[in-house]
Amino acid sequence: MTLLRKAGPDDAVALDAFLTQHPATSMFLRANLAAFGTDNRDHRHGTTYFVPEGTEITGVFAISNGGYLLAQAPDAPPEAWAAFAALIKGRTVAGMTGRPVQVAQCLKATGLLLGPWMVLADEPLYQLELSALPDLPADVRTPEPRDLALLENWYATYALDTGQSLAEDGPSEQARARAAAAIDSPDVVILEDAGTPVAMAGINARLPDTVQLGGVFTPDGMRGNGYARRAVAGLLRRCAAQGVTQSVLFANNAAAAHAYEALGFQHVGEYRVALLRTPQIVGDNDDAQ
Repeated sequence: MTLLRKAGPDDAVALDAFLTQHPATSMFLRANLAAFGTDNRDHRHGTTYFVPEGTEITGVFAISNGGYLLAQAPDAPPEAWAAFAALIKGRTVAGMTGRPVQVAQCLKATGLLLGPWMVLADEPLYQLELSALPDLPADVRTPEPRDLALLENWYATYALDTGQSLAEDGPSEQARARAAAAIDSPDVVILEDAGTPVAMAGINARLPDTVQLGGVFTPDGMRGNGYARRAVAGLLRRCAAQGVTQSVLFANNAAAAHAYEALGFQHVGEYRVALLRTPQIVGDNDDAQ
């Protein structure tokens, strides 16, 4: 597998069939495909997919309009990664997530291996059958316009806690955008205790039968009370009522991992998160390979 071609609408069914064989590490790829197809060039999650030439899909290489690299190509040789790098030369990249070995191979081929990185970490990957979800009290609700300032603060703090921003940067446009998008969204819930918001949980990739969690947060001063665990349980209970049967996530720290394990999540591998300090153009760092 050395030459790649751009995938089109006629490849969508075969693309998803291949990615379904790797469910825990293909959520962004599959959710973007389901929501935007192969040809969306406007939405930041719209994604361009590349596959090996020929009729059989044995690997998937992709870049979103927002500049995030994605791949599911466990058997790809170096020539395939080099072909992908050549196809996206000149594109601006903000980061990559995926299986650690594949992320390393891709970043080497694209000349981005040295960063500089805001986040470069292998995080434990978890999976849960929602039928095993414990019955926890979870008074969750959908965010409302009155929550906007609170959520802007929470998302900004979440970015600091996870290493996605620095204190001197101040609240990011991304944090404000995430807060605005959360209002009235079915993919975000706020947990309340006696009428006071104490935690949030969200979904960053959704399929009819599977959701991937992200943006789980409890503010300082309220941690250690099981609020995040209850927020996740409440969100997943809503998902189960909609027919979702599986959930996956990757944990940023040991406390989060402990909370997820208490909910029954099973450790199924590792997931690399690689976020650049500043976006880089593929081809500008060829000497770094």
